[in-house]
Amino acid sequence: MKRLLTLGLVAVFSVGLAAPAQATFGTVLPTLQRNLVSYYDFEHPVRGNKTLEQDSGRSGTQLQLINGGADMRVRDGAFRRSHNSLQLKQITPAVAGNDDWKAGLYSETGVPTLKAFNGARQASIMGWVKMTGQNPAPNSNSGDPSDLYGAIGLAGVLTGDSNGHAVRALLELIQVGGELKLVALARRLDGGESQTFAASEDWQKLLPQNEWVFLAATFDFDTGTMALYRNGSPLAGRYVAAGDPWKLEGEPEPDLATATDPRGYKIGGSYPQNTREGNACNCRMDSLMFLDRAVRPWEVQLQYRWMRS
Repeated sequence: MKRLLTLGLVAVFSVGLAAPAQATFGTVLPTLQRNLVSYYDFEHPVRGNKTLEQDSGRSGTQLQLINGGADMRVRDGAFRRSHNSLQLKQITPAVAGNDDWKAGLYSETGVPTLKAFNGARQASIMGWVKMTGQNPAPNSNSGDPSDLYGAIGLAGVLTGDSNGHAVRALLELIQVGGELKLVALARRLDGGESQTFAASEDWQKLLPQNEWVFLAATFDFDTGTMALYRNGSPLAGRYVAAGDPWKLEGEPEPDLATATDPRGYKIGGSYPQNTREGNACNCRMDSLMFLDRAVRPWEVQLQYRWMRS
């Protein structure tokens, strides 16, 4: 029998039931709004500069659409209420240039509007992804035309000392034991070791060509746990690094990320300052969400259903 879970003044359908036909609070589940640091739906260019995307999250951190500018917004929404998505792609695979279409922002002194991830206890990254070309892409930094990148860049929060590649929290595809895997990867301490949680299933089954898929990754820096989700359901996987890469043993407690402002976001590849190319993604993304807590499993399921309603 249908039942409702009442959350304050908001009634949300329990898992297994459709979300409300009309989402009064927009496309974000009401329980997530308080922790939504950044939300990019690619429907809101900055007035007077369409190469920037407005942030519908609480931080107001504008996102740069790098190299492709306004042309990167394409008419292909991931769900019924979405109209646009972001096209990311490699432009000249055989040239070690800086023309890949990617998105993000970067500051060597840190991005103050992203202070929610400064000393954070938890984080989450969620969004829609659609593979639209060759992945992994040819390595434009290599002289060997058969050399492919060892990763496919999706979305990440940079560390406070990042050169544009190192991350505090990341949703990506990388090589694990010689196989490309969908992963959640994080580094609790600036300059420290990372831990990776890799999905067991073949990445091409998880992300078929030309199909929109809703992905989520959650990170808990205190407990050392991470999780991955596809279309609202948790994915089986394993932790890659042995031992204590996040240095969680001993005092002080709780364990938090380094107390530095992240140097930015990277989306669709590394180096959002556009100094070099790396791990290009021939794909589209829609409704990217960066949160400063680990989203609960039932919230991931409901967010997926909420958007599809």
